[in-house]
Amino acid sequence: MNGLSLEFIGKLKKIVGEEWVIQGEELVAGYVLDETPPPIRPQPNLNVAVVKPKSSEEVSEILKLANEYIVPVFPKGGGTGLVGGCIPTAPGIVLSLERMNRIIIDRDNLMAEVEAGATLRDLLKASDEAGLFFPPHPGDEGAQIGGLVACNAGGARAVKTGVMRNYVRGLEVVLSNGEILKLGGKLLKNNFGFDLMQLIIGSEGTLAVITKAWIRLYPKLPATATLIIPFKSRSAAVKSVPKILQEGILPLALEYVEKTPIERSAERLGLEWPCKVGESFLIVVLAEQSSEALYSQCEKLLSLCGEFESLEPLLAESREEQENILKIRSEIYSSLKPDMVDILDATVPPASIDIFMDEVEDIAKRYNTYLPSYGHAADGNIHVHIMKEPNWRNEDYDKVRDEIYTAAVRLGGTITGEHGVGAVRRRSLEKYLNPTQVKLMREIKRIFDPKNILNPGKVLP
Repeated sequence: MNGLSLEFIGKLKKIVGEEWVIQGEELVAGYVLDETPPPIRPQPNLNVAVVKPKSSEEVSEILKLANEYIVPVFPKGGGTGLVGGCIPTAPGIVLSLERMNRIIIDRDNLMAEVEAGATLRDLLKASDEAGLFFPPHPGDEGAQIGGLVACNAGGARAVKTGVMRNYVRGLEVVLSNGEILKLGGKLLKNNFGFDLMQLIIGSEGTLAVITKAWIRLYPKLPATATLIIPFKSRSAAVKSVPKILQEGILPLALEYVEKTPIERSAERLGLEWPCKVGESFLIVVLAEQSSEALYSQCEKLLSLCGEFESLEPLLAESREEQENILKIRSEIYSSLKPDMVDILDATVPPASIDIFMDEVEDIAKRYNTYLPSYGHAADGNIHVHIMKEPNWRNEDYDKVRDEIYTAAVRLGGTITGEHGVGAVRRRSLEKYLNPTQVKLMREIKRIFDPKNILNPGKVLP
């Protein structure tokens, strides 16, 4: 590896312009971290150059140069990841696509052509202005589309509308040798050969750099409602979820939260959690084509939850009330972060959530610790937080984490439903994944990136 020689940096500047190549520890500091909890976050290497191309052609030239000099390239989106996936762990290039943020809405085809650096907020706004709707909401609206696709982001709305994979119809990507490929496009059907696009979605920047995506949009759902349904116990709340789905109620979002974390999040935001009864809650967002259909779903939902002894529900009537409820829910992680070591996102078959959470509670009791849990109840994706404990060593946290993972896998689940592997879950890959799968993944990586320059040290053990 020739490293970041003056010659190499000079050639980068010729490609993108001198002002778009940034060096120096203080200047690059804002580009080398993400939202991974500090206790488990890998140490970033500050001997990097942040490079900001404005086009796919410039990305191509950068990768050709990096491939020639064998310099690692770490693609960087909005930095909202939770597993250290974009953190540079070696000297190299941090490839920021923030200048590539154009969005073109095609109303006729219900499609958006989106450059990788556009944010989720940008896409939601552009869709809304065109009278259309991008159904998923994979978390922080500062996340960039390239990162959301590369990580196959999920979020609260996955139960009704699916994850990013379900909306991406085409990709423009740049391979490690600089070759630009267009995969798919404005197509609802495409069965022409192996689906390389689906392979790249979720590959976390290790196979190619995503520069553009064609994303399917939908007409708006005009009738919406947000409800908080309180329960006396966690068990009653989570046991009602499979029954809700079996009855044909498919909410836009169905979240499980607990009293202590949700009230802590509200307090941090200077807001108030509006529901004063119950210890556990379901936050349900319904979206339908008509008010009649919405009211029918509400009545059906509340009647069913009553069978599980739900308490007095709260209906958020104004837009402000709805937004505040969802904001409080979305900020639970931030409110817990100062006192936590790790946030897990193990996922089990939805009907097994109550069993999984019973096991999490048993683990907490055995280790005499607090494991606050919340998450996407309707798709089985629960976020268990491992909190800091005085006098605990890294091995103690590892034991708790492994027991939670083992419980999920034993129930037919997986250790990550949406956060991905990144840098911090690599150790678990070989333990919980079939060796043949790991071998095939290594071979695929070798074919796409023979010199291992794309996001090295991520995903694969």
